[in-house]
Amino acid sequence: MASSPTFPEKLNVADYFLDRHLREGRGGRTAIAGLGPPLSYEELADRAGRVATAWRELGVTPGDRVLLALPDSPEFIACFFGTVKMGAIAVPVNPFTRVADYAYYAADCQPSLAVVHEFSFAEALPALQEANAARHLLTVAGRAPGCDMLDDILPSSRPQVEPHPTAADDNAFFLYTSGSGGQPKAAMHRHRHMLVTADSFARQVLGVRPDDVAFSASKLFFAYGLGNAMYFPLSVGAATVLLPERVTPEKIFAVLEKHRPTLLFAVPTIYGALLRAAEGTRTRLDFLRAAVSAGEALPAEIFERFRQRFGQEILDGIGTTEMLHMFMSNRPGEARPGSCGRLVPGYQARIVDEAGAELEDGEIGNLWVQGGSAFAGYWGKPELTARTKPGNWVVTGDKFTRDPDGFYHYCGRADDMLKVSGMWVSPLEVENALLAHPAVAEAAVVGQRDPDGLTQVTAYVVLRSSECHPEPSPARTGLAEACPERSRRVEGPAFSSHSPALADELRAFVRRRLPGYKCPQRVEFVAELPKTATGKIQRYKLRS
Repeated sequence: MASSPTFPEKLNVADYFLDRHLREGRGGRTAIAGLGPPLSYEELADRAGRVATAWRELGVTPGDRVLLALPDSPEFIACFFGTVKMGAIAVPVNPFTRVADYAYYAADCQPSLAVVHEFSFAEALPALQEANAARHLLTVAGRAPGCDMLDDILPSSRPQVEPHPTAADDNAFFLYTSGSGGQPKAAMHRHRHMLVTADSFARQVLGVRPDDVAFSASKLFFAYGLGNAMYFPLSVGAATVLLPERVTPEKIFAVLEKHRPTLLFAVPTIYGALLRAAEGTRTRLDFLRAAVSAGEALPAEIFERFRQRFGQEILDGIGTTEMLHMFMSNRPGEARPGSCGRLVPGYQARIVDEAGAELEDGEIGNLWVQGGSAFAGYWGKPELTARTKPGNWVVTGDKFTRDPDGFYHYCGRADDMLKVSGMWVSPLEVENALLAHPAVAEAAVVGQRDPDGLTQVTAYVVLRSSECHPEPSPARTGLAEACPERSRRVEGPAFSSHSPALADELRAFVRRRLPGYKCPQRVEFVAELPKTATGKIQRYKLRS
């Protein structure tokens, strides 16, 4: 196994990911593209240094929390590294969320400063002002009553040259969990954690190098996107392409065509949407050397279609907010469809039963993982921390199996697994079977009680657009679709989008692929599936 990085006692990640490049002669290299003129490492380091000084002048002290409600932008990266450079803790949050969420974040992390983009004014400012949690509110890209604007204070701030003497094990940033199972929790991460994942996954698995250009459809406030679009490329002096607004297939293809990145990061939902949007076009992705997926397990159907259409394997893996990034992944040239790959160097995993006893290969159990990027705990939640992190192990809440070759296979969240007729059913397995049907765009499977109190398998299905289906359908995935005449069509009789006949057809389709007890007893057609901001399906909402 490759060696893990070692760390000095004093470590500040702003120095490592920005200032180091200036000392080593890479200040003129492009750090950020995609938003106006490219921004060099020297310019980015200068902005981060000015942010650090400005925060000090506003009364922020080391250890304070700074809430960042910012889209993917140079301001996000400068504010993130400026915050940690002066010893405070960066707390990025979703800039597209609701008033109630901002109120929750403010009450939970108690920031001394909040930085809000104009994207978020309508939702964030009322919540933050009413909560009165932050001593200062700064705005970006627009003005708001009672708030200073970041661009007004930075020019007069002299850049802080020396980083605050933080230790490698000091808190650097908090990341909120996605909330796929309920209320988000702030996972506390140390300065060294970024270096661990940049080495273990970015260097040893992806082989990230200085001439790479990275583009992540997953946003920076998401643990997956933070690595993809920020500290992975910055770890080697490479460039990142940022897209501030919500992604659509059209916007992604525009970025890919203009900037021709070598690394693409997305979630399975996005890869599926890209395939639908590319149907009937000549779109090529020959410039990519790696396409990476995480966030949820990648269906084998999407893997195969992407490989056939674009000649690219998607490297699926799994990470969690608590572990910061990937701890399992497929490798270039060794991808196994339907699996999350093998362990990333430096990580260990166990698959255990409810009593904590390790299970044999092929048995479904609870996944525990450990490694150098494991979170320090949940902010303000010691009891939940103790349950989630007994000793050095992190209890992921996921069900997995491992095959004899060391590949891990995701079976679903522990609370998503279904017991039907005394046997376990993985929602993911049923969803993958449904996704193989040409009428199905998305599917989510949950367990619901029948009148006798027994668990029945229920499938919620989003159909493909009306052009891909013989009868008009109101269903939409929430992502733009293009389905010209070359797209696959449903064979057999014409079904209306909500007809019992189509539901029967889908049940029969699954029954031909899986044992009968795994077949959905109910199929419900919906316009969209409830998801977190990071693209994870919120099955608990479907169960209720």
